[in-house]
Amino acid sequence: MRLIQFMISGIGRRVGLIEEDSVFDLSSFNPDWNSIYKIFFNALQAGKNLEGYVYNSDFRKSPVTRGYHELLTNRPGEKMWILPPLDHSDPAHCVVTGTGLTHLGSASQRNTMHKIAVHLSDGGATDELKQKTDSQKMFEMGLEGGKPESGKRGIQPEWFYKGTGSILRGHNDFLDIPSFSEDCGEEPEIAGCYIIGNNLVPYRLGFSIGNEWSDHITERSNYLWLAASKLQTCSIGPELITNQSFKNIKGRCRIHRGSTVIYNSGELLTGEDNMSHSLANLEDHHFKFHQFRVPGDVHIHYFGTMKLSSGNRVAYQNNDKIQIHFEGMGSDLVNYVRRIPFDSIPVTVQKG
Repeated sequence: MRLIQFMISGIGRRVGLIEEDSVFDLSSFNPDWNSIYKIFFNALQAGKNLEGYVYNSDFRKSPVTRGYHELLTNRPGEKMWILPPLDHSDPAHCVVTGTGLTHLGSASQRNTMHKIAVHLSDGGATDELKQKTDSQKMFEMGLEGGKPESGKRGIQPEWFYKGTGSILRGHNDFLDIPSFSEDCGEEPEIAGCYIIGNNLVPYRLGFSIGNEWSDHITERSNYLWLAASKLQTCSIGPELITNQSFKNIKGRCRIHRGSTVIYNSGELLTGEDNMSHSLANLEDHHFKFHQFRVPGDVHIHYFGTMKLSSGNRVAYQNNDKIQIHFEGMGSDLVNYVRRIPFDSIPVTVQKG
């Protein structure tokens, strides 16, 4: 099942079910269904999963349909536009996180970044460059213990925090290069979309295409700044896919500047067959923390990229378009770059 959330100016939020080029407006069938979050809890109360609950309803008997192409081409603020496919009415109760070093390509790029950082900090210490970096060690730990037998806990992956739902953007929205940063970079990947039930159990509603936007210049300058490099806007969408197998997913990322493609990733491979960790292991090591099992909270968790353009393109400019495609994941996710004018004035804290 392919679901979207969208906004109609002057009317409000809607939920749509996509079939071919048509969007069934589920909110016109049931006005209370104005978010996937609400539909999920209705389904939970009825003892069903999200997909079964929607398909077993009578929404087809009084359908209001809309053209999907129009929604895909509209930008936020127009007559109709697409929202992230899962969010929370209170952004503080939407937790955005991710795991890294889960794909071979990402490990290779990170290892290179880490070696450069060691080289710069140690004045070019050749002995250090010959040793394995922490990035390489962690990736190898994943290869050895990231896919445990059922019922056993595997090795923990690299984990990072990005922020609350306030940083989450949808299809055709802007991703910002902050005023304190030289550049940011796309990270094409798949994100898991979760809600914590009242029984403290995490429920995976499905997957979405993600752009885990990060500041790779900061990360490359010093490996210990990795955490700070992740505190950026990011995006998911346009669709929530409820029944996609997370085994072997092929994709591609392109960056457009006007009519010119300035970066083409080539084939991207994700899913468990192309990763050093199983999905169950990644989920376990996120939700094992009690603070991530708060009833009613939404979690958006990025599963890691396999390749990014940082170091292989010119710096981003305003309105550069990033287009990410993954087979079986619905329509492409598109975002635009917005560079905030550089400003080195520090934030001043006042006495309360």
